[in-house]
Amino acid sequence: MNNNPQIGNIGEFELIKLIEDLVSKKTGKELLRDDSFFFSHRNEEVDKDVILNSDMLVSTTDIPPQMNFYQMGRKSVIMNISDLIVKGVKPRGIIISLGLPKELKREDFINLMLGIIDCTLNFNIEYIGGDLNETIEIIINPTTFGFKAPSAIIFRKGMKSGDILITNNKFGLTGVGFDLLLNKNMDLKDITNYKRSVMSVLEPKIPGNEALILSEHNLATSSIDSSDGLAKSLRDLILSNPDYGFEIDFTEELIDPEALIYSQEFDVPLETLVFNGGEEFNHLFTINPKSFNAAQKIINAQGGQIFKIGKVISEEKIYFLKENEKLELKSHGFEHFK
Repeated sequence: MNNNPQIGNIGEFELIKLIEDLVSKKTGKELLRDDSFFFSHRNEEVDKDVILNSDMLVSTTDIPPQMNFYQMGRKSVIMNISDLIVKGVKPRGIIISLGLPKELKREDFINLMLGIIDCTLNFNIEYIGGDLNETIEIIINPTTFGFKAPSAIIFRKGMKSGDILITNNKFGLTGVGFDLLLNKNMDLKDITNYKRSVMSVLEPKIPGNEALILSEHNLATSSIDSSDGLAKSLRDLILSNPDYGFEIDFTEELIDPEALIYSQEFDVPLETLVFNGGEEFNHLFTINPKSFNAAQKIINAQGGQIFKIGKVISEEKIYFLKENEKLELKSHGFEHFK
């Protein structure tokens, strides 16, 4: 008897039952079998808007060969809740649609689901349900939601000239990780000096709750998640704030030291690692300079961190200051269909 059959030999009904069993065992909750899914409002959320995000994970474009199925499932949740948190919204529930090839093994399917379920538990998010379909490749399409008063949401639009650009984490780790995994095709057991970089790709993390703190105290003028890469994220902010741009300080406040070491060892441009890496899930904010000290004090007191990495300028361009030289950033970062 085959204890690890392909899911094509199991069938949709049994797969749904398997999902229900896994959720029940992990969370103690039963999934609702109905035409729609339901989430009960709490009293404190009655006067708040519903904030949603849906970010699709596709195996051929989003998954390096070295990533296992548990990590794949986990990443699909991380990439969705990051977009909510950066707005100052705490994720409350998640619905997940799955597209799966029939050749997928039962054990791999279970590990994929465990990665999803464990991540929702870590962030105290209620797994509500979803959909299941047969596809050529693995596609995971979560929809996450939370509740927030509109006045407390940190939108992309809102930055002004002279605002300080801050981040809750340094950049470059995934630039190193992707270069090692995809371009140099190194085996995981051979990578020791750059383990943080590799794990930033395979097991990405959301650095902290700085966005929730800034939202609570109404301190940020704009925000964006950096999962598409620093260069593209900055350009997306410019799209929402015409007539403004950025001047970036290319210093240790911006750059993770592991990226600096890697750049020197392998002769890879540091600008490429920092601006084009992507999928770091760092959070970027602009903040009035008069509010910076207060923000830093409050965030540090709650165990968070922010780094000052530049400022907003009255020109729709991005410059970076490196070794007393002002250079224009030409890169536009990653873009689908190009």
